[in-house]
Amino acid sequence: MKKFFTCFMAVSLLFGMAGCASSNEDKKYAGQTLYVYNWGEYTGQEVIPMFEKQTGAKVVMENFESNEQMYIKVANGDSYDVIVPSDYMIERLISEDLLQKLDKSKLNCMDLLSDGVKGLPYDPNNDYSVPYFWGTVGIVYDKTKVDIKDLEKEGFNIFLDTKYKGDIYLYDSERDSFMMALKALGYSMNTKNENELQEAYEWLVKCVETMEPEIVTDEIIDNMAQGRKALGLIYSGDAAYVMSENENMGFYMPETGTNLWSDAMVIPKNAKNPELAHEFINFVSSYEGAMDNSSEVGYTSPNKEVMEELSGEGGDYEGINAYIPRTGNKNDEVFKYDDKTRKTISELFSKVKVIASNS
Repeated sequence: MKKFFTCFMAVSLLFGMAGCASSNEDKKYAGQTLYVYNWGEYTGQEVIPMFEKQTGAKVVMENFESNEQMYIKVANGDSYDVIVPSDYMIERLISEDLLQKLDKSKLNCMDLLSDGVKGLPYDPNNDYSVPYFWGTVGIVYDKTKVDIKDLEKEGFNIFLDTKYKGDIYLYDSERDSFMMALKALGYSMNTKNENELQEAYEWLVKCVETMEPEIVTDEIIDNMAQGRKALGLIYSGDAAYVMSENENMGFYMPETGTNLWSDAMVIPKNAKNPELAHEFINFVSSYEGAMDNSSEVGYTSPNKEVMEELSGEGGDYEGINAYIPRTGNKNDEVFKYDDKTRKTISELFSKVKVIASNS
């Protein structure tokens, strides 16, 4: 998850928050510690210093690389005050009674957030979660190599178009890879149908056997920014960075649908400082916190004002369609958690990677 930094904005925000902090003589959280568990490289450089200066508290940030890694620690009783899981994992944590409900009387941020990222199926009343970043999954492509008509005609099936053999990236994610295959076949990415999952597996096998893809994770960001392949599967926030670095890059979301995802802040059941956790959620969602986060990290802010400013005239992401998540497409979906299907997909994707390594 690539960060980039606008020095003037960061300095301006820091001085602005310093003014607020200096007027707050009674720092009620002085001497307290907030434990946060978040994705790596997913926080603006000034968010934590600004929050600490404003509240007098100390923040200890620990990072995870996957929802599953985070889940193991939380399920085993490790204590954090705020964690930032993805949608389907929040659904699982709620079902296993590992989260506490938010005290909405302590939240002043909800009206600041875009309607498009509130009330999602995994937490329809936002009883447990406040969005942190949101976005989509799509195709990043080199406009000098890929005909937009091919994308419009084929959608995700472009990853089977031999015209681009040896010139594609796949993302090393079982969920996103199966999403791509299922959507290419016209199925729901949340299907539990074993025949449909098998067809998606065969689609992926065909891809790795015939297209000579390179299977990557975050390497795709710099590699596509440097134009090393024609196209690849990518998260929208990473695509926004790629497009800001290379004007020849574009971002396309097939009309057959894709994953509309969100990562959100939640408070575990065993949090030791839930009151300070609510303060942190408010700050991250505020203009100051959200601006520093989004301007640097590149993912879409749930804060309406920040999103509009960054995507508007003179904004960091002006003219970059990857920054604004698509809404209103009936075929777009949010991941739902189903343990049986998760295990099936995991087993099948492991086979896909073995086949890819032997091809």
